[in-house]
Amino acid sequence: MDYLQFAGKKILVTGVANKKSVAWHIARTLEACGATVLYSVRSKARRDSLAEALAGKPVFVCDVEDEAQTRQLAEQVSAAHGAIHGLVHSIAFANYSEGVKPFHETQRADFLQATSISAFSLVELARAFKPHLADDASVVAIGISSQVTAANYGFMSPVKAALESIVRFLAKSFSADTRVRFNTVNAGPLKTSASAGIPGYLENYLFAEQLTLRKKNITTQEVADVAVWLLSPRSSGINAQGIVVDAGMGWNYFDETVVKAATRL
Repeated sequence: MDYLQFAGKKILVTGVANKKSVAWHIARTLEACGATVLYSVRSKARRDSLAEALAGKPVFVCDVEDEAQTRQLAEQVSAAHGAIHGLVHSIAFANYSEGVKPFHETQRADFLQATSISAFSLVELARAFKPHLADDASVVAIGISSQVTAANYGFMSPVKAALESIVRFLAKSFSADTRVRFNTVNAGPLKTSASAGIPGYLENYLFAEQLTLRKKNITTQEVADVAVWLLSPRSSGINAQGIVVDAGMGWNYFDETVVKAATRL
């Protein structure tokens, strides 16, 4: 039984970096469920690095920092594959070349670049693809589980907050003349290549694990599974939402074992 009803569906997945990325897990799960997955990567170099992993798959190149490339992507995908039934936005970038600074020292250029790539790019993708989306298509963006004030995450928390707000406004805007849905999957700490580059991430990851109700952090596959469900017609009643996937971490601030460890004299 095709419970998720992906037979004959075409889904565009952006942001595949490697086999550890959320986008990779989403794409492979979609394929296992019978969907045709179209891949969009940031550069020709990234496409070359994924040549073996994506052999025989339709792969497009689009750097979303250049709006012209976004429009070209929509045209190329439409010309080759017609209407698509889903789109995954799994794109984020922040310039930490000078290290993570106190938030008030954030540079305008760095903040605007991160917002352009990590958040506003979804607006441009949605606008470019609107004529090429099936009427009941689903768009899913990957966010974070809570708008934490972790110093080592720098200015990406407010940028991710912007992404989640953008999703709600796109859902409202598209509802005027389509049934296209927009949602985010807000993931807790994950073991990805991107997270590995955040200073102090390991300590935060281990701390977060102790706050989960099951004392075990979520896996990238668990995040992907929720995204795949949101992309399917089986989630047709979900729109303009942020689905948190964090194994209960966000509701367990006062976990007894963590409180005892923190207050031990």
